[in-house]
Amino acid sequence: MSAETMVKTGTMVKVDLKTLISVTADTIAAHADELTALDQAIGDGDHGLNMKRGFEAVRAEAEGFAAKPLPEALKAIGTKLVMTVGGASGPLFGTLFMALGKEISAEPDRANLAMAFGKAIEAVAARGKSQVGQKTMLDVLQPVHEALLQGKTAAEIADVVDRAADATVPMKALRGRASFLGDRSIGHMDAGGRSVALLVRAVVESIEGHA
Repeated sequence: MSAETMVKTGTMVKVDLKTLISVTADTIAAHADELTALDQAIGDGDHGLNMKRGFEAVRAEAEGFAAKPLPEALKAIGTKLVMTVGGASGPLFGTLFMALGKEISAEPDRANLAMAFGKAIEAVAARGKSQVGQKTMLDVLQPVHEALLQGKTAAEIADVVDRAADATVPMKALRGRASFLGDRSIGHMDAGGRSVALLVRAVVESIEGHA
Protein backbone atom coordinates (compact mmCIF):
# COMPACT_ATOMS: atom_id res chain seq x y z
CA MET A 1 0.00 0.00 0.00
CA SER A 2 1.29 3.45 -0.85
CA ALA A 3 1.84 6.00 1.90
CA GLU A 4 -1.61 7.52 1.95
CA THR A 5 -3.02 6.46 5.33
CA MET A 6 -3.03 8.58 8.47
CA VAL A 7 -5.04 8.36 11.67
CA LYS A 8 -7.80 10.45 13.18
CA THR A 9 -9.46 9.64 16.54
CA GLY A 10 -8.88 5.93 16.29
CA THR A 11 -10.17 5.38 12.75
CA MET A 12 -8.31 5.00 9.48
CA VAL A 13 -8.42 8.07 7.26
CA LYS A 14 -7.19 8.25 3.70
CA VAL A 15 -4.88 11.19 3.16
CA ASP A 16 -2.66 11.69 0.14
CA LEU A 17 0.91 11.97 1.43
CA LYS A 18 1.66 14.34 -1.43
CA THR A 19 -0.93 16.69 0.06
CA LEU A 20 0.67 16.48 3.50
CA ILE A 21 4.08 17.17 2.02
CA SER A 22 2.69 20.16 0.14
CA VAL A 23 0.90 21.70 3.12
CA THR A 24 3.88 21.26 5.44
CA ALA A 25 6.28 22.72 2.87
CA ASP A 26 3.89 25.62 2.28
CA THR A 27 3.62 26.22 6.03
CA ILE A 28 7.37 26.28 6.59
CA ALA A 29 7.87 28.55 3.59
CA ALA A 30 5.20 30.96 4.81
CA HIS A 31 6.80 31.14 8.26
CA ALA A 32 10.48 30.98 7.26
CA ASP A 33 11.11 34.62 8.12
CA GLU A 34 9.42 34.22 11.50
CA LEU A 35 11.47 31.12 12.30
CA THR A 36 14.66 32.88 11.26
CA ALA A 37 13.82 35.86 13.47
CA LEU A 38 13.21 33.55 16.43
CA ASP A 39 16.53 31.84 15.81
CA GLN A 40 18.36 35.13 15.40
CA ALA A 41 17.33 36.07 18.93
CA ILE A 42 18.91 33.08 20.66
CA GLY A 43 20.46 30.81 18.01
CA ASP A 44 22.45 30.81 14.80
CA GLY A 45 19.81 32.75 12.87
CA ASP A 46 19.45 30.24 10.03
CA HIS A 47 16.64 27.96 11.24
CA GLY A 48 13.93 29.31 8.95
CA LEU A 49 16.03 29.17 5.82
CA ASN A 50 17.35 25.72 6.66
CA MET A 51 13.90 24.31 7.32
CA LYS A 52 12.53 25.84 4.15
CA ARG A 53 15.35 24.32 2.10
CA GLY A 54 14.74 20.90 3.61
CA PHE A 55 11.00 20.83 3.11
CA GLU A 56 11.31 22.14 -0.43
CA ALA A 57 13.70 19.25 -1.12
CA VAL A 58 11.09 16.85 0.26
CA ARG A 59 8.41 18.50 -1.88
CA ALA A 60 10.55 18.01 -4.99
CA GLU A 61 10.45 14.24 -4.43
CA ALA A 62 6.87 13.99 -3.16
CA GLU A 63 5.79 11.66 -5.96
CA GLY A 64 8.45 9.11 -5.10
CA PHE A 65 7.84 9.31 -1.36
CA ALA A 66 4.08 8.85 -1.80
CA ALA A 67 4.63 5.68 -3.84
CA LYS A 68 6.37 3.96 -0.92
CA PRO A 69 4.74 2.14 2.00
CA LEU A 70 4.19 4.60 4.86
CA PRO A 71 7.09 3.39 7.05
CA GLU A 72 9.54 3.56 4.15
CA ALA A 73 8.21 6.94 3.05
CA LEU A 74 8.75 8.46 6.49
CA LYS A 75 12.26 7.04 6.75
CA ALA A 76 13.12 8.39 3.29
CA ILE A 77 11.74 11.83 4.20
CA GLY A 78 13.81 11.81 7.38
CA THR A 79 16.94 10.95 5.44
CA LYS A 80 16.24 13.77 2.99
CA LEU A 81 15.82 16.25 5.86
CA VAL A 82 19.12 15.20 7.42
CA MET A 83 20.86 15.79 4.10
CA THR A 84 19.22 19.11 3.23
CA VAL A 85 18.20 21.01 6.37
CA GLY A 86 21.69 21.22 7.80
CA GLY A 87 22.73 22.75 11.10
CA ALA A 88 21.53 21.20 14.34
CA SER A 89 17.94 20.95 13.12
CA GLY A 90 18.62 18.57 10.22
CA PRO A 91 19.68 15.59 12.34
CA LEU A 92 16.93 16.24 14.89
CA PHE A 93 14.00 16.61 12.50
CA GLY A 94 15.42 13.86 10.32
CA THR A 95 15.66 11.55 13.32
CA LEU A 96 12.04 12.32 14.21
CA PHE A 97 10.81 11.14 10.81
CA MET A 98 13.20 8.21 10.51
CA ALA A 99 12.36 6.87 13.96
CA LEU A 100 8.66 7.35 13.31
CA GLY A 101 9.00 5.37 10.10
CA LYS A 102 10.87 2.62 11.91
CA GLU A 103 8.11 2.13 14.46
CA ILE A 104 4.88 2.88 12.60
CA SER A 105 2.90 0.21 10.77
CA ALA A 106 1.87 0.43 7.14
CA GLU A 107 -1.74 0.85 8.24
CA PRO A 108 -1.51 2.45 11.70
CA ASP A 109 -4.32 2.79 14.17
CA ARG A 110 -4.37 5.42 16.89
CA ALA A 111 -2.50 3.20 19.38
CA ASN A 112 0.26 2.40 16.91
CA LEU A 113 0.66 6.05 15.96
CA ALA A 114 0.94 7.09 19.60
CA MET A 115 3.48 4.35 20.30
CA ALA A 116 5.56 5.22 17.23
CA PHE A 117 5.47 8.92 18.04
CA GLY A 118 6.66 8.22 21.57
CA LYS A 119 9.57 6.17 20.27
CA ALA A 120 10.43 8.91 17.80
CA ILE A 121 10.55 11.45 20.62
CA GLU A 122 12.91 9.18 22.55
CA ALA A 123 15.16 9.02 19.49
CA VAL A 124 15.20 12.80 19.16
CA ALA A 125 16.03 13.17 22.86
CA ALA A 126 18.90 10.71 22.52
CA ARG A 127 20.21 12.37 19.37
CA GLY A 128 20.12 15.83 20.95
CA LYS A 129 21.17 14.62 24.40
CA SER A 130 18.27 16.62 25.78
CA GLN A 131 15.06 16.22 27.74
CA VAL A 132 11.76 17.97 28.27
CA GLY A 133 12.10 21.28 30.10
CA GLN A 134 15.31 22.41 28.42
CA LYS A 135 13.67 24.75 25.85
CA THR A 136 13.91 22.53 22.79
CA MET A 137 11.56 20.95 20.26
CA LEU A 138 10.94 18.20 22.84
CA ASP A 139 8.86 20.67 24.84
CA VAL A 140 6.35 20.70 21.99
CA LEU A 141 6.70 17.10 20.84
CA GLN A 142 5.94 15.63 24.27
CA PRO A 143 2.58 17.42 24.68
CA VAL A 144 1.61 16.11 21.24
CA HIS A 145 2.37 12.57 22.38
CA GLU A 146 0.31 13.07 25.52
CA ALA A 147 -2.57 14.45 23.43
CA LEU A 148 -2.46 11.36 21.20
CA LEU A 149 -2.53 9.06 24.23
CA GLN A 150 -5.48 10.99 25.65
CA GLY A 151 -7.45 10.63 22.43
CA LYS A 152 -7.69 14.35 21.74
CA THR A 153 -9.19 15.51 18.45
CA ALA A 154 -7.24 17.16 15.65
CA ALA A 155 -8.48 20.59 16.71
CA GLU A 156 -7.47 19.95 20.31
CA ILE A 157 -4.01 18.78 19.24
CA ALA A 158 -3.57 21.96 17.20
CA ASP A 159 -4.35 24.01 20.31
CA VAL A 160 -1.99 21.88 22.40
CA VAL A 161 0.99 22.54 20.14
CA ASP A 162 0.35 26.28 20.05
CA ARG A 163 0.25 26.45 23.83
CA ALA A 164 3.34 24.26 24.11
CA ALA A 165 5.32 26.53 21.79
CA ASP A 166 4.21 29.57 23.79
CA ALA A 167 5.31 27.80 26.96
CA THR A 168 8.92 27.75 25.74
CA VAL A 169 9.08 31.57 25.97
CA PRO A 170 9.67 31.80 29.75
CA MET A 171 12.02 28.82 29.79
CA LYS A 172 15.77 29.09 30.19
CA ALA A 173 17.61 27.22 27.43
CA LEU A 174 19.74 24.39 28.74
CA ARG A 175 20.70 22.74 25.45
CA GLY A 176 21.91 23.94 22.07
CA ARG A 177 23.31 27.28 21.01
CA ALA A 178 20.71 29.16 23.07
CA SER A 179 22.08 27.64 26.27
CA PHE A 180 25.20 29.81 25.92
CA LEU A 181 23.02 32.85 26.58
CA GLY A 182 21.91 31.65 29.99
CA ASP A 183 19.18 33.88 31.42
CA ARG A 184 19.16 35.96 28.23
CA SER A 185 17.43 33.06 26.49
CA ILE A 186 14.39 33.65 28.69
CA GLY A 187 11.63 35.59 26.96
CA HIS A 188 12.15 34.10 23.50
CA MET A 189 10.25 31.25 21.85
CA ASP A 190 12.31 28.25 20.81
CA ALA A 191 12.51 28.18 17.02
CA GLY A 192 12.56 24.38 16.85
CA GLY A 193 9.50 24.19 19.07
CA ARG A 194 7.70 26.69 16.88
CA SER A 195 8.58 24.61 13.79
CA VAL A 196 7.11 21.52 15.42
CA ALA A 197 3.94 23.43 16.29
CA LEU A 198 3.58 24.68 12.72
CA LEU A 199 4.13 21.23 11.22
CA VAL A 200 1.79 19.41 13.60
CA ARG A 201 -0.96 21.98 13.10
CA ALA A 202 -0.59 21.73 9.31
CA VAL A 203 -0.80 17.93 9.41
CA VAL A 204 -3.77 17.63 11.78
CA GLU A 205 -5.72 20.35 9.98
CA SER A 206 -5.11 18.58 6.68
CA ILE A 207 -6.27 15.27 8.13
CA GLU A 208 -9.33 16.95 9.65
CA GLY A 209 -10.17 18.50 6.30
CA HIS A 210 -9.94 15.16 4.46
CA ALA A 211 -11.85 13.09 7.02
